[in-house]
Amino acid sequence: MKNIILIGMPGCGKSTIGVVLAKHMGYHFIDADLLIQEREGRILSEIIDQDGLEAFNRIEEEVNASIQANKAVIATGGSVIYGKRAMEHLRSIGTVVYIRLPYAEIESRLGDLTERGVSVQDNQSLRDLYEERTPLYEKYAHVTVDTEGLELRESVVAVKEAVLKR
Repeated sequence: MKNIILIGMPGCGKSTIGVVLAKHMGYHFIDADLLIQEREGRILSEIIDQDGLEAFNRIEEEVNASIQANKAVIATGGSVIYGKRAMEHLRSIGTVVYIRLPYAEIESRLGDLTERGVSVQDNQSLRDLYEERTPLYEKYAHVTVDTEGLELRESVVAVKEAVLKR
């Protein structure tokens, strides 16, 4: 199975880059967050509000660990890296690409984290979240693509080239 799996912080462009990359390569596009919402019949923020972070993370891991695809670009949620089983599965079905942006850029792109359905503890700042997740993105990624200062088209080309070089 030849898939491209995009991981990274919320706001780094996984879904946007993913849609364009899929079109460019003739691949399917899968948004893991939408799969979660479809399965649960609720948006991400409702799942977190009603069931809590632990339950959300469990659901996210189950959904991502069950994705079966071929020739697809898969945009994951930013917290997918908390699910070891999901990440091992995703690594086994394709190339995992970490879309890396510096903290300042992530901060400027994100609005209200809770409204966005971001898996964040009540007492955790965006900076804390960034510092907690970065080593996990680096651990699970086959390749890392820095997209700072790149336009969408340039980011898509950078991801495609990184995957093809692998």
